[in-house]
Parts: sequence; structure tokens; C-alpha cells
Amino acid sequence: MATKKRTAAVLQGAAARTKRLVPKKDPLYNQTVEKALAILEAFGDKGRALNLGEIAAATAMTKSSAQRCTHTLERLGYLRRDLHLKRWVLSPRSLSVANAYLTGHPLLEQATPHLVDLNQASGESVSLSEPDDTEMVYIARFPSRKRFFIHMPVGHRLPMYCTAAGRAYLSALPPDEANQIVGRSALRSFTPSTPTDVARLLALIDDARNSGYAWADQETYRGDLTIGAAILGEDGRPVAAVNLSGPTSRWTLADLRNKLSSLLLETARAASSGLAGRRKD
Repeated sequence: MATKKRTAAVLQGAAARTKRLVPKKDPLYNQTVEKALAILEAFGDKGRALNLGEIAAATAMTKSSAQRCTHTLERLGYLRRDLHLKRWVLSPRSLSVANAYLTGHPLLEQATPHLVDLNQASGESVSLSEPDDTEMVYIARFPSRKRFFIHMPVGHRLPMYCTAAGRAYLSALPPDEANQIVGRSALRSFTPSTPTDVARLLALIDDARNSGYAWADQETYRGDLTIGAAILGEDGRPVAAVNLSGPTSRWTLADLRNKLSSLLLETARAASSGLAGRRKD
């Protein structure tokens, strides 16, 4: 039953992302390209292996259309058939697009030394994420050397409204823009601690705006405490966020904030100034 629920959630999320891609009238828009990319996105999160029916449902295609696109992606080397599972899975070639994005990324180049310093000084996991519509996408991760139970691979995405990184990013936007993003978000509970009341979320964003950083208490994963701060571009607008995570087995949220928020803010400021300096060059 749990597996079926997870699969349903994956398909629902993939279908929602596909729906957002559909544009208004655009004579240059190619729906075939949209379908191919929708299939690749359908394998995100916990949908590592999907059969043809699941691919069709996740992408809102007919089975015949999904079959043609899937066959083409297999011939191009982006998908392969797992004979044991009797399902389609992504191939290593699918990583080539992500690698092209990350290679030479100016923010990664400037921020990485500061993220490593924060990781070593705090002894806890540090991540860098960028916004994508109502979500934050993780583009770098420096795990704690101590035991930590949460796997957060590069490319993983989480909603802005219930993450410290996301609310830090929102808090650095003009309030009207932040409110609009929250209004477009699909609010759901990941844990019993996930806030889904809009008024409560806007209050938390205001708190982050006043403090200069955001915090989250087990809102997406049980046992995970996080604090996050926005990284600003040359124009003063947020372009990303850095967050620091600590488990409840080692920290309380109050201790995490009191002892490590100043280091977090120093890291965000250093990454912001470094990015601005590179752009001026």
C-alpha cells in the first residue's frame, strides 16, 4: 500500500509539472520536445522504474504516444529497459544534461569554498539550491561526516513553502512576489510538522525577512532541523539559498539557530559578494 501511495504521488507530481509546461498560443512551441522531456522528468523523485502505463499517466499521454517517445529515448540512449523489473529506467546518459548545467556554473564556483568552510566549521550537512517555480532544486551538497540519515542528491527538489532554503529565498523577494509563489504552491503535509496554512506561512516568511535567515523544524523529513539564508545577485535579488541541516539526535532548533546562524549568514554574504564580483569582471 505504501509503495502504491508513493507511486501515485510521483505520478501526480510529474503530471503537475507537465501541465505547467503547456504554454499559451506559441507558433514555435514543439509539443514533441515537451513530451520527451516530460517522460524524463517522470522518473524523478521515487519513480526510478516505470512501466508504459505509468509513463503515460504521469505525462498525460496516450499509451501509443508514450510508447513512441519512450522508444526514441531508448534509441538515443537516455532510457533503457530493465529486464528484471520489466520497466523503463534512466540510463547514465541522462546525467549529461545536468552535468552540462553544473560545469562552469558561476555560482557553484564562487560559493563552493564558502560552503566547504561552513560544512567543516559546523560539522553538519550544507546544501546549495536554486529556485524553479515554487520549488528549490539542490545543485550542491556537502554531507556531514557524522551519521546523518537523509539522502539529498544533487537535482533533488523540495517545495519552497516548507523548507528553510525556500523560505529564505522567498523572504528576500518583494512581499508581493513571495505571496504569489505561496499562492501557487500545492500545500500538503510531508510530516505532522509541515505548515500548510497560508497565513502561518506568510508569517514565517516575515520572521525570516526580519531575522535575515529562515528555519524549519522537521517540516519535510522527521528528525531534520534546518536553517537557510538567501544568496543575492548583483542587483540585490535572491538567486539561490544555502542551508545547514542538523538531526534532532544532536540538536534542538534553538541550539542550531543560536550556535550556527551567524556562520550561515557569513557564508551567504560571502557567496553573494563573490558572485557580484564575478559578474562585474
